[in-house]
Amino acid sequence: QVQLVESGGGLVQSGGSLRLSCSASGIIANLYRMAWYRQAPGKQRELVAAIDTVGSIDYADSVKGRFTISRNNARKTVSLQMNSLNPEDTAVYYCNARHIVTAYAYWGQGTRVTVSS
Repeated sequence: QVQLVESGGGLVQSGGSLRLSCSASGIIANLYRMAWYRQAPGKQRELVAAIDTVGSIDYADSVKGRFTISRNNARKTVSLQMNSLNPEDTAVYYCNARHIVTAYAYWGQGTRVTVSS
């Protein structure tokens, strides 16, 4: 059974930092592209950052230079370091694992990030 469990969300003031972590079980990590998505109230879920199996990374324009995604295949974890947070970053953040061949994807339950002004 595949599980993605996020942690690290919370309340932070504008300009602050948070580090999100996602721990995966039931998958072979190096067969999955790992990513973080977020969904703000009233908005569609959007890609924040993704890291593929060879370490290539994509970021949403809105987070470039502020967020850093990383993965550890041995530990089956993916992290998102978020710096210089602003209220527009307030959202529920979801971990996503997508198989590199089948494209089947798994989602975590989400962790809430709230940035106060």
